[in-house]
Amino acid sequence: MTNFAFERELRFGDCDPSGIAYFPSYLNMLNGVVEDFWARIGFPWPELITVRKIGTPTVHLACDFSRPSMFGDLLTFNLRIIKVGGSSLHLEHVISGANGPRWRARQILAATSLVDHHAIPWPDDIRAALVSHVSAGEGAEATSA
Repeated sequence: MTNFAFERELRFGDCDPSGIAYFPSYLNMLNGVVEDFWARIGFPWPELITVRKIGTPTVHLACDFSRPSMFGDLLTFNLRIIKVGGSSLHLEHVISGANGPRWRARQILAATSLVDHHAIPWPDDIRAALVSHVSAGEGAEATSA
């Protein structure tokens, strides 16, 4: 199973006045993890966006928060590819701290043309890289649709 792990310390600016993670900051961190993921598989966003004119907007996001994170906590963001569709990418995120899981997310990205802002099929090279990292397990698949 391919699992991508990224570590990030919860910073002062990520927290509410009580020192607990502010959930919109979590989503910003998650977006940074997704950007790092694209670079790790060989398609950094500056290339995708400015050169190839391909966007990867989030079209669906579901989150479950199970335990608070505090200012200074080191968080591990684990990302797995669940499914590669014709123009979609289904991701699962599990975010943990020293004492276990903090929150989970299911995210769907879409390949879009930044010229006309419509969905496009994944280009062959990107699709091949994504499919090569699809995680085995329940619901994991690569499809042509």
